Amino acid sequence: QVQLVESGGGLVQPGGSLRLSCVASGFIFSAYGMNWYRQVSGKEREWVGTVSSGGSSTNYADSVKGRFTISRDNAKKVVYLQMNNLKPEDTAVYICNVHVYWGRGTQVTVSS
Repeated sequence: QVQLVESGGGLVQPGGSLRLSCVASGFIFSAYGMNWYRQVSGKEREWVGTVSSGGSSTNYADSVKGRFTISRDNAKKVVYLQMNNLKPEDTAVYICNVHVYWGRGTQVTVSS
């Protein structure tokens, strides 16, 4: 079955960086675009960005554009979210998505 397992979250100071990973299994990884979302408790899930199946094309929400970068390694079946210049408002659970499948997420907290 499809599994998406995120890791790499943690506590970071404003202006810091983190790299999240999402390891995928159970489907032909290289055939699908992959998405990152984030969710704050009590709020709607927010789309962060998308990487195309081959990795050559990416799109980002305006709120993270210029600070976040999505990449993927199809050989390892991993998608990454590099987050730079983090702000307190980036605090959320970050969740990996493909089609109708979702990971459990990894918590990112930006605080001094």
